[in-house]
Amino acid sequence: MCSLPGSREPMLRVAVTGGTHGNEMCGVYLARYWLQSPGELQRPSFSAMPVLANPAATAACCRYMDRDLNRTFTLTFLGSTATPDDPYEVKRARELNQLLGPKGTGQAFDFILDLHNTTANTGVCLISEASHSSFNLHLCHYLQLQNPGLPCRLLQYDAPGTETYSVESVSKNGICLELGPQPQGVLRADLFSRMRTLVASILDFIELFNQGMDFPAFEMDIYRNLGSVDFPRTTDGDLAGTVHPQLQDHDFEPLRPGEPIFKLFSGEDVLYAGDSIVYPVFVNEAAYYEKHVAFLKTEKIRVSVPALPGLTPSSTQTP
Repeated sequence: MCSLPGSREPMLRVAVTGGTHGNEMCGVYLARYWLQSPGELQRPSFSAMPVLANPAATAACCRYMDRDLNRTFTLTFLGSTATPDDPYEVKRARELNQLLGPKGTGQAFDFILDLHNTTANTGVCLISEASHSSFNLHLCHYLQLQNPGLPCRLLQYDAPGTETYSVESVSKNGICLELGPQPQGVLRADLFSRMRTLVASILDFIELFNQGMDFPAFEMDIYRNLGSVDFPRTTDGDLAGTVHPQLQDHDFEPLRPGEPIFKLFSGEDVLYAGDSIVYPVFVNEAAYYEKHVAFLKTEKIRVSVPALPGLTPSSTQTP
């Protein structure tokens, strides 16, 4: 899982996308700001391009217009014949694929950083594809060192070998930055400032990578998605209860068999019936109600990450 690519190439084409979900306001307003003042994103070895990913949903201050854009970058959607009746996000995914990809080709951007907010109490969470985890583990470790006292966790969302569908999957490498808790449609100054600082640190890491810095080996914990848990429901499909107070706001904390996870409207507790400790993530996320997800179950894994050797001087270049 932690093996590195055989050759290390500099990342010269970088994009920072915000507003993939139009009501996650830190990314929306950072992207809007950078589109007017892009200098903050630039580094000596590369040029970073800001992108407002879903302009229509952003204008309407909603998650999406027709379907979730961050679930639409599959080869089926990107490669299908366009029709006038296509959902807006399918059309937009094809546009972004042409701008930042095409997905799976040598012409794709080297790195996409996609910015998100969550209503869940995740704090700083990086979401990585399994195929990108080597570089991203070093990136996460760098953020941890740069921000002592601020937990920064890495969630491996997809299973190895499965088709990817998120915005950053269009690029050769990429990562999603989740920051919470923040209500939908609300911009909090503290989280706006924190995300801005984290983006700067991520771009600094890419600059150090391009300049040939050696990154030593280390060990760290990551969280791997095991699946989702739905709310308790009535026979009609309506909610029969909600997240238990003992679980609410306890993202990334251990959940043991027999501990309460839901409080039924009738007053009874629903206990976790699994046979091992899991670590819930995106607990009571507002956007996941429609997906029938009360929280994700993850396992915590300790990984040994090999050193990332520096580039040779001949392989570095400026854009």
